[in-house]
Amino acid sequence: MHVVDPTRFPLTANAQYKPHPHTLADAKAFYSKYGIENMVLVQPSIYGDDNSCMLEALDELTPQHGRAVVGLNPETIDTETLEKWHAIGVRGARLNLVSVSREVNEDELRAELQSYAKALRPFNWVLQLYVPLKLALPLVHIVPDLGVKVCIDHFGSPVLPQQFDPSVTIYPYDMKGFASLVNLLQDGRTWVKLSAPYRLSKDPEMRDLDPVGRELVIKGADRVVYATDWPHTRFENIDSEPFIEKCYEWCNDDPALVEKLFRTNAEKLWDVSSGI
Repeated sequence: MHVVDPTRFPLTANAQYKPHPHTLADAKAFYSKYGIENMVLVQPSIYGDDNSCMLEALDELTPQHGRAVVGLNPETIDTETLEKWHAIGVRGARLNLVSVSREVNEDELRAELQSYAKALRPFNWVLQLYVPLKLALPLVHIVPDLGVKVCIDHFGSPVLPQQFDPSVTIYPYDMKGFASLVNLLQDGRTWVKLSAPYRLSKDPEMRDLDPVGRELVIKGADRVVYATDWPHTRFENIDSEPFIEKCYEWCNDDPALVEKLFRTNAEKLWDVSSGI
C-alpha cells in the first residue's frame, strides 16, 4: 500500500500524476474493515527517492506493525542511512520502470540490479521490481547472481487482450515472459505480488486474469503474496472485496493456500517473524 500527501510532502517535478491525500489515518480506517493491523508501505513513483512521507507513517506504525519499501539511489545511499531505516522497519527498495515508462536492455537491467543488490544484501532486504512481463526473460539469468530476495509487482504486469471475449481461452504461456516468471517463482529467490487487477484486466469480473492468477498460485504457492495496492492511485471507486474473493477462488478454497497467500508468505518475504 501507499501513503501520499501532496499538501505536506511535495511531489517530484516529473511526477506522472497528482493524487488526493491518502494518509496513514485513512489507511487505518480502510484496513480496520478487514481486521488488518500490519501494513507494508511502498514508495510510490511520484515521490522518487524522497521517502519522507512514507517514513513518517512507518515511524508511527512502529516495527511491530509496519514494514516499508523505499526508493533510493544505490550508487549514493550510505550505510548509516540504511541502518537507520532498517531499525524502523524498512525491508526493501523498489525499482519502478513501468510508471515512468522507462525502457532498458538486458545489460542495463543487469548493471542496475547488481548495484541495488550490493546495497541491499548486507541487510537482507527485498528488491521490489515493477517491470513489464517481457523483462522476466533476462531476469531468469540475472536474479540468481544477485544474492537478494526479489519481489515482482502486479502479477508481473502481463499484457492482456484489449477486449475480453469469454469464448476465447487465454493461455498465459503464450505471453512473452510468463514461462520465465514461473521459472523465477520456482527457483526460490523470487516472489510475485497479486495486486492491482484493475491495472491489467479488461473485464469487470477479472475473468481474463483467471488463467494467470491460478497458474501463479499453483506454481508459486510459497512465494505469491496478496496486496491491496491501496489507495489505488490513478483509479477511483475501487471495491477491494471482489478481488479478495477472486484470490480465494484461485486458491480453490484450500485453507493452506489461502493462509500462505494472505499471511505467511508475506511474513517470510518482509522479515516479520524475526523482529528487528
